[in-house]
Amino acid sequence: MKRLTLILFALLSLTIVKAQKSFTLEDITTKGTFRARSVYGLRSMNSGESYTVLKQGIRIEEYAYATGGKEDDIFDLAEVGIDKIKSIDSYQFSSDERKILIASNRQNIYRHSYSAEFYVYDRDKKTLKALSTGRQQLANFSPSGDQICFFRDNNLFLKDLQKKKETQITFDGKYNHIINGAPDWVYEEEFSFSQAYQWSPDGRRIAFMRFDESRVKQFNMTVFKGTNPEKIENALYPENYTFKYPKAGEDNSIVSVHVYNLQLKATQKMDIGEETDQYIPRMQWTQNPKVLSIVRMNRHQNHYELLLADAESGKSRLLYEEKNAAWIDINDDLSFLKDGKHFIFTSEKSGFNHIYLYDLNGNPVRQITNGNWEVTRFLGYDEAKKLFYYQAATISPLQREIYTVGIKGKKTVLLSADKGSNTANFSKGFKYYINDFSSNDQPTLVTLHNAKGKLIRTLEENKDLQKRMQEFKLPKREFFTFTTSEGVELNAWMMKPVNFDSTKEYPALLTFYGGPGAQEVLDRYQFNWFDYLAQEGFVVVCVDNRGTGGRGEKFKKCTYMQLQNLEALDLIETGKYMAKQPFIVADKIGVYGWSFGGQMSSLCMFRGADVFAAGIAVAPVTTYRYYDSIYSERYLRTPHENAKGYDEYAPIYFADQLKGKFLLVHGTSDDNVHMQNTLELAEELVQHNKKFQMHLYTNRNHGIYGGQTRLHLFGMMTDFLKENLK
Repeated sequence: MKRLTLILFALLSLTIVKAQKSFTLEDITTKGTFRARSVYGLRSMNSGESYTVLKQGIRIEEYAYATGGKEDDIFDLAEVGIDKIKSIDSYQFSSDERKILIASNRQNIYRHSYSAEFYVYDRDKKTLKALSTGRQQLANFSPSGDQICFFRDNNLFLKDLQKKKETQITFDGKYNHIINGAPDWVYEEEFSFSQAYQWSPDGRRIAFMRFDESRVKQFNMTVFKGTNPEKIENALYPENYTFKYPKAGEDNSIVSVHVYNLQLKATQKMDIGEETDQYIPRMQWTQNPKVLSIVRMNRHQNHYELLLADAESGKSRLLYEEKNAAWIDINDDLSFLKDGKHFIFTSEKSGFNHIYLYDLNGNPVRQITNGNWEVTRFLGYDEAKKLFYYQAATISPLQREIYTVGIKGKKTVLLSADKGSNTANFSKGFKYYINDFSSNDQPTLVTLHNAKGKLIRTLEENKDLQKRMQEFKLPKREFFTFTTSEGVELNAWMMKPVNFDSTKEYPALLTFYGGPGAQEVLDRYQFNWFDYLAQEGFVVVCVDNRGTGGRGEKFKKCTYMQLQNLEALDLIETGKYMAKQPFIVADKIGVYGWSFGGQMSSLCMFRGADVFAAGIAVAPVTTYRYYDSIYSERYLRTPHENAKGYDEYAPIYFADQLKGKFLLVHGTSDDNVHMQNTLELAEELVQHNKKFQMHLYTNRNHGIYGGQTRLHLFGMMTDFLKENLK
């Protein structure tokens, strides 16, 4: 009996030891040990009864919605036998689903844009052929599927798949001067799109935006070529990369809208008014193939106008307009109904983002959703059943649920059952949907449901990941709220060190993003560097300051014209709140942020110099005078109109107040937040004789990734925090 007891004790001890296994930075940055799987390349088929997914980047498989069972192997690279294609980066079907347009060998350009080698697979003939020579962008089937439009060298081209003929339809495209059918840098970054052309519903016309960026000032970046001894002669002189980047208050591109008629081989310019210092952030065909909708906004971005333009004459009329005391966000929620009489959009004009139904004369029919909560994503409208589907944060700003509501806006049904973050992808016809869920306690769970929310099948539950996680002693995020001295209640989460002892004191790190409408404090699955820091003995706190999303327009837009000010006050207050906790060492609190968060961590180190002992700023905006026009002016207007907003709260003007240890990090090829921001702040620190550290990552963009870069970055930042806070 004694021997059996000893054996059981030994086995129990081994189990405990196994459960307390530590993880490494490699597990987070390079190995993907805690990365959750999902369902990739999801496409609903025309029937609405099946869907396709991309498996391992090489196969397209078809599954039945009704059962979740596999129906067919649509395409397999291994069976095609073309050595040039290593993987499928993305794919799309023609309207009859007999052809597939495949993108491979993708090369990213900016945040959304990329070039690729496109191929057309004929499912009937079992042939795979290159779309054109070289690389292309933005390739898309015509509605009939017999032609493809694509972008190359700043111009648009057509490929007739039957005649095997390629035709150029715009001719004045020129790098850093004219762009036809794709946005310039600032539109892509701040209005979040990369394709600036659209086929008409009948396939007879192509609407496109033309960007004249001739007057836009250009920004230069040095691109280094490496130190390979075999290629050293070519690396002696770095390249100078130039692109058009309008900074706050400077000239923007002049944007015009055109419609190309395929039969007439003629182009008609649309009437968007005489003003050229304005924005055209969206255009979209209505159900009528001769009527194009165009969104027009003033430079302040607080006056939204929806125009309807005649594709043949170019004449336009105002359908709807909205004004705001601060700004109006652009999204993709605008939909024109198949009845040809109504359209749907979302707006914050009630104080919270909600769905509205209007007729095509611009008259309001009704507000579909209502309440002191946010519709966070419009998911679609079932015209047969007259049901709207949407994602919302009705229970809490920290959660996301899926709902359906009738056209009269009265009967609302909750579809998602789990508490956390839900989103849904509906089938064509809205008979089924695939739900993507995660929470603080649950890695990604992908499930298939019918339209009433009934579970049909679980597609991915990350069982292997959950089992793997049991091998480690992992920290956990605990949500909480606290009230600042100004009476503002802020949402936050805290991670305490593994093996936390309430009688001991620990160093701490405050992190955030903090930008307009953003949210970091959400009930969702995440496993990252902060978990590693908690394992290494840090308390980590994340907070959503004033200006962040999920809590309505008043909370989000209170920072207007004084961006960075209220945010910094809230973050400094958070630091003071942390210092009062009995388990935190009051003089060992650090702060970290990236991008918008980088400017806020800089401000915390300067304006909150007595609160934070050490800070890290990665790719920070150090003055909005250096940042782009659309983003900066949306929240601050121009420097000429609001010099105070630009200069009184910018980190670069507080450099003389630094007291603690400070680390600046930037990528030398950051096309978004230019390295100029960091270098100019560094110069200010030097001139005030402030000691700091700085690290630059060669040829890395705003994301600072590639190869071993992330491992090096997070390893360096960890060492910095340990050296200065422990």
